[in-house]
Amino acid sequence: MINFVFRMKKKLLILFFAVLFSQFTVHAFAQCSICTKTTQQMGEKPAKGLNAGILYLAFTPFAIAAYVGYRWWRNNRDL
Repeated sequence: MINFVFRMKKKLLILFFAVLFSQFTVHAFAQCSICTKTTQQMGEKPAKGLNAGILYLAFTPFAIAAYVGYRWWRNNRDL
């Protein structure tokens, strides 16, 4: 019974942080100062496209690292 409660708390904690971090990514602007100056000259629609591309390119390495970390943790947790 204690093990079940521990697993439920762990899952709720993971869900809480996933929801919390998803709220921060909605308002993220991933532009350096050079990209910001460039997009100010381009207009609003191209600036949004550039920002979405920057976020997409930044997300991919983090997703790969998270997957590798999860597989490593999963394979080594029973040792």
